[in-house]
Amino acid sequence: MIMTAQLLLSLSILIVVHEWGHYITARMFNIRVEKFYLFFDFLFPMANMMNFSLIKYKKGDTEFGIGWFPLGGYVKIAGMVDESMDKEAMKAPAQEWEFRSKKPWQRLIVMLGGIIVNVIVGVLIFIGLTYFLGDTYIPKEYVNTHGGIHAMELGEQVGLKTGDQLVNINGQSFTDFQDMMKPDVLLSHGSYYTVLRDGKEVRIDIPGNFIENFNNKNAAGSFIAPRIPAVVAFISPGSIADKVGLKAGDVFQEIDNNPIHYQDEVIKIVKSGPRDSISFKVKRGEEVLAFREDFKGKDVIGFAPIGLDKKDLAYIHYGLGQSMLLGTERAFGVIFVQLKAFKKIFTGEISFTKSLSGPIGMAQAFGAEWDWERFWRMTGLLSMVLAFMNLLPIPGLDGGYVMFLLYEMISGREPNEKVFETALKIGMAILLVLMVFVFYNDIAKLFTGG
Repeated sequence: MIMTAQLLLSLSILIVVHEWGHYITARMFNIRVEKFYLFFDFLFPMANMMNFSLIKYKKGDTEFGIGWFPLGGYVKIAGMVDESMDKEAMKAPAQEWEFRSKKPWQRLIVMLGGIIVNVIVGVLIFIGLTYFLGDTYIPKEYVNTHGGIHAMELGEQVGLKTGDQLVNINGQSFTDFQDMMKPDVLLSHGSYYTVLRDGKEVRIDIPGNFIENFNNKNAAGSFIAPRIPAVVAFISPGSIADKVGLKAGDVFQEIDNNPIHYQDEVIKIVKSGPRDSISFKVKRGEEVLAFREDFKGKDVIGFAPIGLDKKDLAYIHYGLGQSMLLGTERAFGVIFVQLKAFKKIFTGEISFTKSLSGPIGMAQAFGAEWDWERFWRMTGLLSMVLAFMNLLPIPGLDGGYVMFLLYEMISGREPNEKVFETALKIGMAILLVLMVFVFYNDIAKLFTGG
């Protein structure tokens, strides 16, 4: 419910500001806007089916409302064939307050209005996050001086090993541990890590389709992480740890006569196979305590380790000027990542189905706990993605209308009405099929653990 609530709130904000972009630019040129709706008041894309609103009121010439079908929103601009497919009004002579009576460059601005506002909102969100929160990161040097990385399933799959120390990415030095998982690194052709292993530098090439794995809801916890000490932070009720009386702050020393320093060593030994009993030693203050317990049918001791201490993290605060430059760069970085991803999809380097994420995948990205920082980061990212996707030259999207308007401006003549209507119907059909496929793909991933 929290995931869904965050997604709905984020998309509602972005839909409203997108449609407001169309609305305000239309009003700039004295074009009448008949409807302004969050969500559809019909069964999209069938404009004449199940027509009703949850809330609506009229102000001036415009009806504002919230529809019942929560997959978008729209403004109905007088003198324009749009999602509502209202062609009857187009048979009457054009009026001066209609979209179709305006100059091509004015209509172009109206069609780009939503995209422009989404870009502005996305940039402002990234600037705000940069200015008010700055950056908090795990320094690479901290990881290297505290046992190196913990390589999990995906990390081992790419060739990393637990204990590797980080040297560089694509031959370039870096300071933030999280840089290893940045999309532009995982999407760039020929990307590689250099690590120090047993005193020797080793190059780890990143497969061209490796980023596909990061659309899996479990990927974030199965790639790499800093190694953390095997120190007890929390005891699971009814577990072995609870039974023997482990306490927060206990430091693991041995498990089954194997010396222990890090939590990944605990996991590796405990998960190494079934056993009748398990023995372990912990240090409590100056005292070392030894335990042996029955372990038939069990696979955990039952404690959570401490995480990284705040003093181990690095903090950067930015001034307003720095935030404006860096925030803008980060916002447009989302677009560049999208372009790289599309290129890899079209060249077949990465799978379309594995890379595609719909409402379920997006909701999972928000997380099961309400985190305002993550909420606004996701909203800023989605605002830039929404702008990019709407600019695609598909009839039914803003980019489709822009494509026809550019044709009119270059050729000096309007596109054939039948061609335009047919293209719009085809575009709407494509969007409907894509919508169904996205939902199916999301549900399939959900049930397959993808």
